[in-house]
Amino acid sequence: MKTVFVLFDSLNRHLLGCYGGTRFPTPNFDRLAARAQVFDKHYVGSLPCMPARRDMQTGRLSFLHRSWGPLEPFDNSFPEILKQNGVYTHLVTDHYHYWEDGGATYHNRYGSYEFVRGQEADAWKAMVQPPWERFKELFHASQYSEEGKYKHYMINREFIRDEADFPSVQCFKHGYEFLDANRDADNWLLQIETFDPHEPFYAPERFKRPFQTGYNGPILDWPRYGKVDELPAEADELRANYYATVSLCDFLLGELLDYFDAHDMWKDTALVVTTDHGFLLGEHDFWAKNRMNMYEEIVHIPLFVHDPRDPGPRRVAKLTQTMDVAPTFLDLFGVATPSEMEGKPLLGPDARQAAIFGYFGGAVNVTDGRYTYHRFPENIPDQKIFQYTLMPNHMNRRFTAEELSTATLQPPFGWSKETPLLKIPVIERSPMYFNYGPGALLEKDTRLYDLAVDPGQEKPIRDVAVEERLIAAMTDLMSANEAPPEAFERLQLDKS
Repeated sequence: MKTVFVLFDSLNRHLLGCYGGTRFPTPNFDRLAARAQVFDKHYVGSLPCMPARRDMQTGRLSFLHRSWGPLEPFDNSFPEILKQNGVYTHLVTDHYHYWEDGGATYHNRYGSYEFVRGQEADAWKAMVQPPWERFKELFHASQYSEEGKYKHYMINREFIRDEADFPSVQCFKHGYEFLDANRDADNWLLQIETFDPHEPFYAPERFKRPFQTGYNGPILDWPRYGKVDELPAEADELRANYYATVSLCDFLLGELLDYFDAHDMWKDTALVVTTDHGFLLGEHDFWAKNRMNMYEEIVHIPLFVHDPRDPGPRRVAKLTQTMDVAPTFLDLFGVATPSEMEGKPLLGPDARQAAIFGYFGGAVNVTDGRYTYHRFPENIPDQKIFQYTLMPNHMNRRFTAEELSTATLQPPFGWSKETPLLKIPVIERSPMYFNYGPGALLEKDTRLYDLAVDPGQEKPIRDVAVEERLIAAMTDLMSANEAPPEAFERLQLDKS
């Protein structure tokens, strides 16, 4: 078996033509849909970026125990398991979070890897005295700063001018180099992963040209997470830049499909294309993710699978999640799935009745494919939650001594392979608290939606019978995940 896994970041399902999108053309996603299995009820698990990748690599949910962090010493990892079973695994990515404190154990699980520099706030090029006055004129005030992530982005753009310079373009270029050298060999998995269309929405000019809005202000391609408070022209410009970046992704996917055609790879090579989560572009009066309820635009994501053993286009209606990625790749290569994995092979007969998903410290959310139920703690600031880890790193820094000062030793969970863990109380001064943790939430009210009559989730409903059924499903799935006792207590649930 040979496999190519394409992973985009923040790719909105509802904008793709094959999923009903009409705002702009996505001919190559549609072209892939015409010859692959298209999953219609594919959902996230843990969010945001690295928690989603932990689910994908390990085949189990992590958000009930841990926020953003590295792979743990006891975690299963599908590329490592494949490597141990004679399958060569190679990662090409510009997703710089892999090289931060909170992601530094992921890429090392592959047989080899390549890191393309320059996306977003990647601390890439050294510029001791940046041209601040020029930058201040060039960039919108909302994304100008002389320190932190905006500083790095402004500097990175100085070195990304021609189309060939763009990190996503380079990712696919390196992917073709791997394929040119190895496509006639057997037993390999290539993961081409690009940060696009994640913000900031920066694409070559030819992709922006079809989406001109008449906006004449400074560069505005990075929406701030939270409520929409921009002028209408500014909001239109932000959306246009996202559309341009998705168009770039569509083009790059099309080149890969051309490569499959030219080398007749469809007959012996699997192709899996998906994303980690979506992104709000003003829907529900919000930008982005993390801060608000987990609406469909964020959690209902695209998935395409071409299996050379069973080719042919079809729509797949069963409910699936990101944690199903790991057992799927193991299954493609005939490798047994570890008992700790909760996910099921996407290409198998198993169908789940419900799926839970969420951010650490926020609501626990559940869907059965028809309804979504979002259950928040009654008092988020006072909730008792703990991080369970042997790798006390946040996104881009270590846990502080203050955070660790009250840590205790937690006996092993079933999934930690007889390994005790640090049990670390979450405090408000934690670096994650107001970024992607409990303090970031702008919406905190429990609600139920009927997607059949309200796909846009505009009007929460009250239906006691449905709510009770989904609460029971949520409780069962949390128990199956071995969620800690406080995960039930904070939501006032009786552990099953």
